[in-house]
Amino acid sequence: MSVKAALLRASSWCGAAGLGLVALGAQAQTLFTDHAPTWYAQAAITESNGHAASLGMTLPWQKWTYSLGPGQVTGHWDLFASRWSSQQHLGRQQTTVIGVVPSLRWRGDQGRAAWFAQAGSGVVFADKYYGTRHKAFSTRYNFATHLAVGMNFGENRQHEWMLRLEHVSNAGIKKPNPGENFLQLRYAHRF
Repeated sequence: MSVKAALLRASSWCGAAGLGLVALGAQAQTLFTDHAPTWYAQAAITESNGHAASLGMTLPWQKWTYSLGPGQVTGHWDLFASRWSSQQHLGRQQTTVIGVVPSLRWRGDQGRAAWFAQAGSGVVFADKYYGTRHKAFSTRYNFATHLAVGMNFGENRQHEWMLRLEHVSNAGIKKPNPGENFLQLRYAHRF
């Protein structure tokens, strides 16, 4: 199975698993708040057999919440720096990327569930044009859009794991626009 097919299959599993896990997480007994900043480390693989590593932080939209069905939606800013590594004809290329992505997170049980689903879309800027053996980006600024499922754990739910599927492209602003898909695993710590 190709990496692209695996990423597409993983994204559908993430969506289905996320809905099921959010429903299971509705059993949580303690109140949890998404109104505290986090620091995180993230690792990723790409559909082009590359990889990426990121360090970042989330800054919550203070006291902003929205009731949606049996759950609650909160928002935050995701600020990060990444290092993308890809294989090119003459060897590996390293690209440094910074980004800002506003994100929305839904938790069941009126916001008390340990499990959550998340989506976001924002902008990223690279220090050089990203490329692989089979594709080349035409812009250094691009858009990053993700879907994710995750859960918090620990005595005060200060730890967090998240599985994300992210697509980065220039949204057709300039050709070529091949885009890149990332399967990401994130660990975050809430302070």
